[in-house]
This record gives sequence, C-alpha cells and structure tokens, in this order.
Amino acid sequence: MATAVSSTAHGDEKRSDGAWLRRGDTALRVFAAIPLGYTVASLWAMALARILPLAPSEATITATLVAFILCAVCAMWAFAASSGWRAVWTLALAGALAGLITWASIAATGRL
Repeated sequence: MATAVSSTAHGDEKRSDGAWLRRGDTALRVFAAIPLGYTVASLWAMALARILPLAPSEATITATLVAFILCAVCAMWAFAASSGWRAVWTLALAGALAGLITWASIAATGRL
C-alpha cells in the first residue's frame, strides 16, 4: 500500500512540473505580446518615420498607423510561435533591427 501512495505522489509531481512549464511559457508569451510588442511597434514607427520618402508630418502619421497594425501582429505572433522563447527572441531581433535603422538614420543625417 505504501508503494501505491508514493507512486501516486510521484505522478502528481510530474503533472505539477508540466503545469509550471506551461505557466512559464504562457508568461513569456504575454511578455512578448504586451510590453515587447509595444516596444517593437514603437521602434518601427521611429524607423519608418525617418526613412519614408514623404513630408515629415505625413511620414510620422503613416508610420504611426503602420505601428498600430504591427503591434497587433506582434501580439498574434507571440501566441502563434512554437515556444515562448522563440517569440521573445524573434520580437527582440525585430526591435533591434528597427533600432539599428533608426540609429543609422540619425548618425547619417545628424538630426532627431
């Protein structure tokens, strides 16, 4: 009888570990969707406002409208990716690319 109880307790530990892994993955996806998605959209809005061949006011409005769509796409990608870490790293790389474009544009033109 003691072995039956210990095997049941051991099975509960395995289920508990799996639940924590799912919770951690979900937490990563929420982090990727909300703050990281907003950051990526903001960085791309800055980059697009600087590189679009329009008047500055029109480029800013166009880039902001694109950023609204991009924020939603980032959130969808966060929950469609194969893992939470893949969502985080993919969005981080997309944000880094936008930041690099913005930095290069500022370095080239010398103005904000």
